Amino acid sequence: MGGSQSQLSKQLLNEYQELTYLTKQEILLAHKRFSEMIQKENRSNIESARVPKEKFLTLPELKANPFRYRICQVFSTAEQADDSMSFEDFLDMLSAFSDSATLEVKSHYAFRIFDFDGDGALSETDLEMLVNHLTGEEQDSKLSKNEMRQLIANFL
Repeated sequence: MGGSQSQLSKQLLNEYQELTYLTKQEILLAHKRFSEMIQKENRSNIESARVPKEKFLTLPELKANPFRYRICQVFSTAEQADDSMSFEDFLDMLSAFSDSATLEVKSHYAFRIFDFDGDGALSETDLEMLVNHLTGEEQDSKLSKNEMRQLIANFL
């Protein structure tokens, strides 16, 4: 852990702690995990490095999550549509899912994750996509159109 701390200045570590719901130890662990995911040539400047979405999707915490692609999309600040993540994006994600995060923060990000079309409202289309993510979109697990309509009507 000492190696991670030497790469992350005390000032930056303190700033990250003030801006997130993470402890110093959690930030240092996140820094270590992030640095393991980036290519060796980028490790000298980890704060400006970006990790491709495909690498994030291999994290055990995301691998089994039916909303893993949306999570990467919501927390990524990438200008291109590649959903790559910076270290600060990674910290934001970890902070929002932290036990220490407020209910307001958690509900804000849950809403953004479930708002598939990004229009600021949960529509019938968003709810249908939410259900499909939870039940699977394979033919044997997919709800019929009638079942889906009835379920969404019950939601609303």
